[in-house]
Order: sequence, then C-alpha cells, then structure tokens
Amino acid sequence: VGSDGGIFSFGDATFFGSMGGQHLNKPVVGMASTPGSVNPSTGSIVPDGYWLVASDGGVFGFGNAGFMGSMGGKRLNAPIVGIAPGPYALNVANFSLQTTGYWLAASDGGVFSFGKTNFFGSLGGIKLVSPVSGVAPA
Repeated sequence: VGSDGGIFSFGDATFFGSMGGQHLNKPVVGMASTPGSVNPSTGSIVPDGYWLVASDGGVFGFGNAGFMGSMGGKRLNAPIVGIAPGPYALNVANFSLQTTGYWLAASDGGVFSFGKTNFFGSLGGIKLVSPVSGVAPA
C-alpha cells in the first residue's frame, strides 16, 4: 500500500480496490487483511478483503472488509500508526473465517477497538521513551 492509498498486488494476491486517486485528508499508514476462505484440502487461508487506515484514523474497507468504525474526524492526541484485525471465528458450514473487528494504534500508545474486539488497555497517557510504530493482531 502506498501513502496515497494505492494498492499493489503481486502473485496470487487479489486486488479488491484502493484509495489511489481519491482525496485523503491524511496519508495511509497501515493495512490489514481480513480472514478469508479456508481451503479444506490444504488448510490454507485466502484473504477476501483488506482495510487501510490513515494517520487521522480514517478506515477504508475493500472486499469483505466491513467498516466497523473509525477515529476519522475525531480529535487525536497522536497520529494513528497501524491497524490489526481482531480474532477470527470459523464458520464450519462454508469453511469461511469472519473477523470480530479491528484495533487502531496511535504513536502515543493509544489503542482504539472497533466492532466486537475487546479493549485490553493501552499506553495512552503514559510517557514513552520513543513512539509506538505499529500494532499486531491477537
């Protein structure tokens, strides 16, 4: 993903859309893929979508990545630096995975949860030696 929201797919990665060429208030700083279908023969998971997040907390979903909220348009103490998908749930009837939501992380350690993801705490309001630079999935 480029800072302008342009997506570049390689190999067998599916292109679901992008923000390239669209006006953005702030640059895109992170990307996370959604869970997808499970191939019952191989057990491999093929993502069916992705989210982009901008430094102002705006979230953009493509493919099956549903919008579950954002920090866009809200006052932030520090810019958003990343997005991570929440836990997955397996639908055994059709071998598909579904996410419960996503987390956004800010450079001051603030964490914001959306959808049905749990909030486990954050470092917001605590003096850090250096800024947070990302967030990892659960």
